[in-house]
Amino acid sequence: MTEQHHVEHPLAAAIKPLLDAVGATPVPLDEAKAEDVVLEWEGAPALAVRLPHLSSALDRLLTEMTRQFDGRPLAELDRWEKQRVVALLEERGAFTVRHGVETVASALGVSRFTVYNYLNRQDGTKSG
Repeated sequence: MTEQHHVEHPLAAAIKPLLDAVGATPVPLDEAKAEDVVLEWEGAPALAVRLPHLSSALDRLLTEMTRQFDGRPLAELDRWEKQRVVALLEERGAFTVRHGVETVASALGVSRFTVYNYLNRQDGTKSG
């Protein structure tokens, strides 16, 4: 890898793991669109970030859940683990996405009704 005229901004390097985790993409400032988020560094625009579409975000969340559970297919997890996956996904807003419950149910190999039961059980155990 030879470095050419472009030197990566330190902010880009610092936030790369975050961008990878949420599926966002760094964009040169001169290519930024109105919907992109412009980040500043020491008071000046440094980098634009393009956020992913919500539907692909849910796919990434499911992939992340698979990784957290040792790479096992989500459908092969036991009931307690599936409940934990639903709880983690709910914390990350997975069920605000259109067809989120159906998508998660399919990935877990359970019915929508089961996902709703897991969500309701979780609501009953929350303090506050």
